[in-house]
Amino acid sequence: MSVAPQIPAPQKATLEQHGAKAHSDGGWDASEKGFIPVQTRSERFSSVLHDDFPAVTGQEVDWKLSPVDLLRPLIDDELDGSEYELAAPDAVGAVVEWVPRDDARVGSAGKPEDRASANAWSSTQKVLSITLSGETPVALGVDRTGFGSTPRGAHTVITATKHTSAHVVIRSTGAAHVVENLEIVVEDGADLTLVSLQEWDDDAIHLASHFAQVGRDAKLTHIIVSLSGKVVRVNPSVHLSGEGSSAELYGLYFADAGQHLEQRVYLHHEAANTKGRVNYKGALQGAGARTVWVGDVLIGRQASGTDSYEQNRNLVLTEGTRADSIPNLEIETGDILGAGHASATGRFDDEQLFYLQARGITEAEARRLVVIGFLSEIVQKIGDAALEAYLHEKIEWELSASASQGGAA
Repeated sequence: MSVAPQIPAPQKATLEQHGAKAHSDGGWDASEKGFIPVQTRSERFSSVLHDDFPAVTGQEVDWKLSPVDLLRPLIDDELDGSEYELAAPDAVGAVVEWVPRDDARVGSAGKPEDRASANAWSSTQKVLSITLSGETPVALGVDRTGFGSTPRGAHTVITATKHTSAHVVIRSTGAAHVVENLEIVVEDGADLTLVSLQEWDDDAIHLASHFAQVGRDAKLTHIIVSLSGKVVRVNPSVHLSGEGSSAELYGLYFADAGQHLEQRVYLHHEAANTKGRVNYKGALQGAGARTVWVGDVLIGRQASGTDSYEQNRNLVLTEGTRADSIPNLEIETGDILGAGHASATGRFDDEQLFYLQARGITEAEARRLVVIGFLSEIVQKIGDAALEAYLHEKIEWELSASASQGGAA
């Protein structure tokens, strides 16, 4: 049996917490007497330097559900951090520009918590900056197509200035072998909707860490849509750092045969009177289709009046798939309005199918309607009619592919 690697020295000072004793969450057989693994998400080690993190073995809590062998070049190899091809049509109230890595905005939302994210951070030469401002609502679409097949690092900073209302869609297509960091700053009173749409080529590999800071009375709606790519792993980390701030975090994913789609969501209620909602839904079809969802919600000691709920739902369409769903909730204050979490993975609801078939609808059409209804809840949160219609078409196409495979769970 292999021994879990020692965590970096800077973390050791934070290990004595709540009278905890060593247990099986990694490191139980460490040589250090009384070793206690990090149990509070907010106390994880962070650094912008790749070598500050221990080597990834695939046994770590954050990596053991991921195909590490496929991700190794992005975790450890040299990355191309130059500018890449993108299209961002002019939009009133939006400034899109490349800035140097030492720009003051870089690092304003968070720092890497894993070796791959730090590799991208230190490799990136130019950072894409998107600044949103103005008295009228801002709508911006960014299409990214120029990553190519060689390992790359990327970094984006999105800033919604005070009292700005904005809707941003970042769509990624084509070939990619990329690890990136995306920072999001929602200043006081601002309202930002960010949609990140992954439509990569079938052999693409994409690792992403999203860091968000939400200010006083501000709101962030964060939506992840992952429909294609061989491996797509997106880790949003959202901090409600301003009193009265709120976040709605949504996710939609559809895994086909041989695909690995992974989301690790962290929502930290730091300030008082904050509100959070997390809702991720996915469908799986085909041999080897794999999804991973880990949801961490932390209600901090200063977050009195918090209202929070997270859930994940997975619909299995064929045999041979696997969905891992792990919700976690940690509460450090008793003065809250409410908090909860839920998770479920299952096949078609036989009662729904029977109801539809009893009204003359074929079994195939009944299955299609159930899936469309299941995923539409997330699609409808996007707030862009054209994009919502497009995603419905994509889901229809995915379902037709499922039917052609001839399998049903």
